[in-house]
Amino acid sequence: MSDLLTIVQDHWVLLLIGQYPNGPLGGLACTLLLSVLAIVLAFPLGVGVALARLSPWRLLNVPATALVYGARGIPLLMLILWVYFLVPLLIGRNVTGFVTMLCTLVVYESAFLAEIVRGGILALPKGQMEAARALGHSHLGAMAHVILPQALYNTLPSMVSQFISTIKETTLGYVINVHELTFAASQVNNQLLTKPFHVFAILAGVYFVVCWSLTQLAEALERRIARKRQGPRAVARPAAATAVPVADDLPPAAATRSTP
Repeated sequence: MSDLLTIVQDHWVLLLIGQYPNGPLGGLACTLLLSVLAIVLAFPLGVGVALARLSPWRLLNVPATALVYGARGIPLLMLILWVYFLVPLLIGRNVTGFVTMLCTLVVYESAFLAEIVRGGILALPKGQMEAARALGHSHLGAMAHVILPQALYNTLPSMVSQFISTIKETTLGYVINVHELTFAASQVNNQLLTKPFHVFAILAGVYFVVCWSLTQLAEALERRIARKRQGPRAVARPAAATAVPVADDLPPAAATRSTP
């Protein structure tokens, strides 16, 4: 235990922010920044892909379906290597490992977010769309103002869980020299040489604390959404139960009249 505390005390800055401000941002800050940017950029793309998947037009449906099945069916490491070698060829110049990993995660996470959003839309009663169309909304208007807000709210716990997966997936950035938390832990291990178990135990502990905290957030959101769904029913049941008085609650005269 003393060795673990010593390593944390001596190298916590490197594990937290890398070599910043004297070098690139790294460590846990880089991991969280990369994860947040990936989810934020992938979210609108995922919503668009989900709507395209539900579209009756094959011109939209087929490419969206191909993107979802392709991204979900190929190992992330292979996608990272493809983007690492393909992007410089497309734009004519080299890009940093951070940009490469970000582009890869945006494409990869958009496929998973698309299926989350599509599942949320399909879980809603079909009468929602019919009622919105009856009120004069177009298909896109009904989807934007009626269907999507409900679906996105219901899928918040799943999106937080996907964010947790994104944090763990950033560890693969190590292979292209992204200065995230795993890369920082490897630098610490290279400096110490004799305590790899201690270093990577600290690494596992940091990932566990971060992911466990976000898991608790996802569960809290899920409970909140469940309470909001069951709220009107929970209020209606006690009201119905107190609507009919029992004999013990009747006034004495009424109780006397009720007995033969």
